[in-house]
Parts: sequence; structure tokens; C-alpha cells
Amino acid sequence: MPALHSVLPADLSVTDAQLVAGDFSARFSALERTYVYAIANRPERSALLARYACHVARLLDLHAMRTAGAQLIGTRDFRSFGSTEPGAASVRTLGRLQVESRAGLIRIEAAADGFLHHMVRAIVGTLVECGTGRRDPSEIPAILAASDRSAAGPTAPACGLYLAGVRYPDGYDSFAEPPILRVQARALT
Repeated sequence: MPALHSVLPADLSVTDAQLVAGDFSARFSALERTYVYAIANRPERSALLARYACHVARLLDLHAMRTAGAQLIGTRDFRSFGSTEPGAASVRTLGRLQVESRAGLIRIEAAADGFLHHMVRAIVGTLVECGTGRRDPSEIPAILAASDRSAAGPTAPACGLYLAGVRYPDGYDSFAEPPILRVQARALT
């Protein structure tokens, strides 16, 4: 790996490498992708976290967010939560959607067989609306049924989103907790 790092930009590093078949595609061979979204949920902004976590000053109701998120798990048409080309498939299988508070941050983990463009950020924006009381979690089935992006909440800022891992058929899973969540957890324990 050191030889590879000598030719890569400073903001890119390689932690693992494997030989794969000639027909392997990093995108199309994947079985599951996992994204993690970090929210700094406290009254004051943090200058140190501004680039790494979305700030929400109003205290979020995690129960409401979990209730809303549970209704998204399964095979669904997620057109209301992402952008697609006209006629493109929008059905995805969301296998996991977890909302937890961890060391001063709210951590949302979403794992699916694939995601639409901006899908995780739209889900997070909708969950935040539920967490602030601006939207009732019982609205999720109607949002899904609408098949219209305007039915769901806003697209959350990109600053809190991390592609945390990709799982492939051979059992390889590249999941790694985003560094901001590891560092924050150590700092507060």
C-alpha cells in the first residue's frame, strides 16, 4: 500500500486490495451498500463538526424518527425519496435503517441493494421533519404511495453523509465506521 499512497492525493488512501475476476464491477457486482449519516443535534453549532455532520439545533425525537424509518424497510418504490430518469426503475430493497444517538451525534445507518440519487439524504430530511414534529411518522405510507419527490421532506445537506461500506458476493464487506463517529465516541467516553 505505501507505493500506492505515494501516487495518490492526500485525501485518498487505500486500506485493502483484492484480486477479482475480469468481469467484476465495483458498482454492479455489489449486493448491498451502507450509508451512515451524522447529525450534530444540539443548540449551538460546532465549527469543528461543520464539514462532517449536519447541524440540527432543535432536539430531535428519536422515537418518532425510528417509527417513521421502520416503515421504509423492505422492498418499496422509493421514487418519492430520490431522483430518477423518466421510466427508470425506482424500486429498491432497504434492508436496514437504524437511528441512534452516539456520543453527542445522531447516527442514521441505511443499507440497501441500491439507492436512488439523493435517496439517503431525502430519507434523512424526512426523518428530521418527523423528529422535530413537523411531520407525523404515520405519513410515510402516503409519501411512498405518492411516487413524487415533492411529497417527502427536504434533501438533507451532504456534509453528514458517508458511504460506509459495500458488500460483495464473495463475502467481502468494506464497512468502516466514518471517522467522525469514531473520534467523537472516543472524545466523549
